[in-house]
Amino acid sequence: TLTRDTALAQAVLIRGAHPGPITPDDTARITALVGPQVTVLLRELTRFGELDFSSRWSAAQGLNLRQAETLRKMLLAVVSDPRLVLARLAAQLVRVRHAKGLDADARRRLALESREIYAPLANRLGVWNVKWELEDLAFRDLEPDAYHHIAAALNEKRADRERYIQRVCELLATQLAEAGVHAQVTGRPKHIYSIHRKMLRKQLEFEHVFDVRAVRVIVATVSECYAALGVVHGLWPYLPGEFDDYIATPKGNFYRSIHTAVIGPEERSLEIQIRTPDMQEHAELGVAAHWLYKEGAAQDKSYERKIQWLRGLLSGASAAGDGEQDFIQQISGNLFNDRIYALTPKGEVIDVPRGATPLDFAYHVHTGLGHRCRGARVNGRIVPLTHALANGDVVDIITAKTGAPSRDWLAPDQGYLVSNRSRAKVRAWFRALDAKTAPDAAKHRAEEPAPEDVPTSTPRRTRTRIKPARSPVAIEGVGDLPVTLARCCAPVRPEPITGYVTLGRGVTIHAANCPSATRMHRLRPDRSLRVEWAENRDDKLPVEIAIEAFDRRGLLRDVTDLIAEQKLSIEGVSSATDPEDHIARISLRLGVRDLDELSRLLLRLKRIPNVLVARRMH
Repeated sequence: TLTRDTALAQAVLIRGAHPGPITPDDTARITALVGPQVTVLLRELTRFGELDFSSRWSAAQGLNLRQAETLRKMLLAVVSDPRLVLARLAAQLVRVRHAKGLDADARRRLALESREIYAPLANRLGVWNVKWELEDLAFRDLEPDAYHHIAAALNEKRADRERYIQRVCELLATQLAEAGVHAQVTGRPKHIYSIHRKMLRKQLEFEHVFDVRAVRVIVATVSECYAALGVVHGLWPYLPGEFDDYIATPKGNFYRSIHTAVIGPEERSLEIQIRTPDMQEHAELGVAAHWLYKEGAAQDKSYERKIQWLRGLLSGASAAGDGEQDFIQQISGNLFNDRIYALTPKGEVIDVPRGATPLDFAYHVHTGLGHRCRGARVNGRIVPLTHALANGDVVDIITAKTGAPSRDWLAPDQGYLVSNRSRAKVRAWFRALDAKTAPDAAKHRAEEPAPEDVPTSTPRRTRTRIKPARSPVAIEGVGDLPVTLARCCAPVRPEPITGYVTLGRGVTIHAANCPSATRMHRLRPDRSLRVEWAENRDDKLPVEIAIEAFDRRGLLRDVTDLIAEQKLSIEGVSSATDPEDHIARISLRLGVRDLDELSRLLLRLKRIPNVLVARRMH
């Protein structure tokens, strides 16, 4: 595909000569030299190259199967021309071939990236030569002792093994033809990493791995499969216990073939696979899907279908010329267009539905993270929670220590959540809240004491009504005086307080630790008064509250509704939003009974979605 497409080949060559970022000046110069088509391909190839995951995760930590699979899907999703995947595989192979000049840590990261991401991707696309070499080179850098042990046990170079296989294929093809069996005979030496995996999987020593060299025989019919088997066993002695007839007894994934192991020329073990063309196609492209069989991956029908599209393209299945370009445009519009692949700041890839928001992203990472989400940064910039994510975005969720979802998040017209999975988690939270509220109410009613009967013989006592003082504080040694609560510290019951006599304004009440009061008492101690809060008072004491939150529709309404639920009255409110960081700053003046009521209010305000700070102002 690369050699057929001049534009793609030119883009790859330019990228090789210009590995750094492509500036606007570079774009203009390249367009003038080779035209806009090559420039577009080059820009896409550059974007593909920016997805260097080695800087976002460590070789020691590695990747689990799900995470590695998601990364591979992301690599296929971020390019508009899927042929660039092949170019990226080639570039990765070049990098790992020439990794000897890197330091040990960088070499291990590159090897892990090659083994976990790019080798399986090459396998999916049927580019097996690239897959085998990537795995062997990565194995050499990640586990050098095991690599050299197997290499020494093979006691031959890869080129020698390939020449041996070629001689075996020629000999077997000749014998089959003489027996009247028309067959296609191909073979390959099993690569070192594949031998290592089989030794681990089956707990075998190297001496008991009989398929380090493998030959495949393709014949026309099932009867010819057994005829070919007779020729093989007549030519070389077979190894007892190493014969499997998957034609008579297919595997669970419907894989069919005959496998046998023999002692071939030069007393070397050799595996022979015999099958028909239908069996071969079924194994490589059908339900048996060779990459699923090898990797043990879970089946994803949509993903498998997209992989087959790419295989068809890379194998030249589409027609050349304009028809090929139409095919490319067709799959470019359909390939992985149903998912978005975004990253956490630590490099973990999270796949969410197309159109998903940072709030969807938070819920896909962890349910608790979604509940406590109050804002988000995407690629370092603060964005609204309704922002639509794109492939490759790095999403940093801003949370409160405690928090709860908002019912607004469930409203489709608000645009907070796209994923049904995320909405289900929010609904579950509110169902649990409603259930808890109902048993709590029932328990409270059950625990209320029954009214006691008043005996008729009890003499009636006269109770003295105490007239409440007009002031919220009691001043030692004086009667009622005009009292003002200081704005500088806004004291609230039951905080310790002190009084200071002002000229013409009566007594100003400060918090005992107020710096202004301390300074005035030091200058004029004669004006100081001992004061304390009046008992059994329901007076509303004025306080000012400052709120900072990521701006959204309905924010101020949620704040005022909460205050109304607390049966508190607002004496004044002002708000402003900074257009640069989208932070809304709200100032409230209201009355509270005491410090406990104020604390409860601040705690509930902090739980409102998008609220970052709710504090008392002094």
